[in-house]
Amino acid sequence: MPVKDTKQKIAQILKRLFPVVNKIVKRTLRQQVLDVYSDALDQGGWKPEDLKKIPGTLLIPNCPFSYWEHTNAVTHTALAIMQTMKKRYGNRITIDRDILIAGGLLHDIGKLLEIQRHKGAYRKSQSGRLLRHPFSGLPLAAARGIPDTVLHIIACHSKEGETSRRTVEATIIHHADFVNFDPFKP
Repeated sequence: MPVKDTKQKIAQILKRLFPVVNKIVKRTLRQQVLDVYSDALDQGGWKPEDLKKIPGTLLIPNCPFSYWEHTNAVTHTALAIMQTMKKRYGNRITIDRDILIAGGLLHDIGKLLEIQRHKGAYRKSQSGRLLRHPFSGLPLAAARGIPDTVLHIIACHSKEGETSRRTVEATIIHHADFVNFDPFKP
């Protein structure tokens, strides 16, 4: 199968796995998000269907949620937070919905390089032992021209961003991420 057909097939599968990507109004950004996923899957040696099997984190033993579940949950939680904030604060707050969705979908993209399958289990890859996912996710996204506002979310969504001043979108993703992580910790 030609590379172009393979990329289009992967994009279609990703749109089914992450249907919220279709809510990104800016077509260029929507395609960039899909391209970043395609690159990360390729570099990590994964297939799109693996996203439902890869644990959402290696920090929780026998993690009860997959990468796919976590990414969708974080993105939808972030959208619910945005909706509430817009309803309560109106035009006193500006939140870029496209940036929020792209940031939700890509916040953990580096985990596709940080985690590897080994003898039927999942563990940190060599790269993952050296670079946590916010660091490995940044160059993946930057290579596809993802805007700095989304790169900021990837970089600052986790503990690495604690000393940074987060944008409103990064603040929302940060809290949506931990709401969908902390309750599962032992």
